[in-house]
Amino acid sequence: MTDQTLGAAHRTLRDEVTAELRRRILSGELAQGERLVEDRLAALLGVSRNPVRESIRVLAAEGFVQVVPRIGATVARLSVEEGEELFDVRMAIEGLAARLAARKRTPGSADRLRRVLESAKEAVEQGRLDDVADLNTAFHLAVGEAAGNSYLNLMMTPMLQRAQWVFSQTAAARGPHSWSEHLSLYEAIAAGDEDEAQARAVAHVAAARRSFLSAVDRAHDQPHEPHDQPHEPLDPAGEASGPARHPARGPVGPAHDPAP
Repeated sequence: MTDQTLGAAHRTLRDEVTAELRRRILSGELAQGERLVEDRLAALLGVSRNPVRESIRVLAAEGFVQVVPRIGATVARLSVEEGEELFDVRMAIEGLAARLAARKRTPGSADRLRRVLESAKEAVEQGRLDDVADLNTAFHLAVGEAAGNSYLNLMMTPMLQRAQWVFSQTAAARGPHSWSEHLSLYEAIAAGDEDEAQARAVAHVAAARRSFLSAVDRAHDQPHEPHDQPHEPLDPAGEASGPARHPARGPVGPAHDPAP
């Protein structure tokens, strides 16, 4: 095996760990403010500490993790101000995406949107909130693809990842309303009505903003367990003395990294 092949294998493991940690953050399994202990996460995912450490750096660059010197890494907290900024950008970008999707609609693009809606309806009815959040992102990405603008898509992907982070906190309340709004948006796009598609996209984001702010108000009114410290005491090396907080979904890679 060449050095280049070894490097590729290492990057693949790091990417898998990054994707899994990102998924757990987006779904709320790793809560905002929760301490990220490398040894604990490595054991949970069945890997060594190296890919976990690298993944934390990647997620910090994406804004999902905050690293404080001599304290360590925690899941970032999404402030009200950041949420407001995100929704402002979503209104502009998703409104444009919907307008372009209606202008450039094809039977294929409309069919993709319809299939996501059908899957989402089933997920909402069955209460599969994690799937609802994933399908919410899939629908908006499909609108972006239908818009046929590569620059727009470059902006939408990271924006929608953060939007999914917000949506996962309000999915139980927003789910049914969100998908009726998606259906309305789909109908405008399929009809080729640019003005109506843009208006419905903006209205949909505005409704999501209101839901987010209501969720923040409820969180402030209710006592909750702080996540700034780990749930188990840490030894001087930073390892948790108790079991991992969240159940594992199974290892994402081998127990040891490829040799450097």
